[in-house]
Amino acid sequence: MNSQEFPPRQPMILGFDPGRDKCGLAVLGLDRRLHYHEVISASEVVSTIIALRKKYPISILVMGDQTTAKRWKQRLSQELQESLNIVLVDERYTSLEARDRYWQMYPPKGLVKLLPQGMRQPPRPIDDIVAILLIERYLNRLTESVNS
Repeated sequence: MNSQEFPPRQPMILGFDPGRDKCGLAVLGLDRRLHYHEVISASEVVSTIIALRKKYPISILVMGDQTTAKRWKQRLSQELQESLNIVLVDERYTSLEARDRYWQMYPPKGLVKLLPQGMRQPPRPIDDIVAILLIERYLNRLTESVNS
């Protein structure tokens, strides 16, 4: 998914849901407008991040803090040509949230509509939607700290 506004005029945040085999990436503006999201293989992460940084003014990378996070953070710090500020965000329950968000973004059609939402399984991996949620959690945390 891509935005119509080129080049974007505001700093962007890159969301990264790290995994062993596949990873989710998303780019959100500070206005919370979604500019990009995709699930890619783990082997494509570094090259895809480099390409996204050429296309969008990414100022920070927000990443889930669970299983593979430390290894990915170290790898990205070593392999990205230009350093990027990496922030870890609590990733608990994001997979469950992402399933619900998937159906908001892509309303069910046909017989799937008849199933209760809790029984619906998205027809594709949703790691990119987890990446969107990680950015939103980061932005919510910033907003809460400003408002308190």
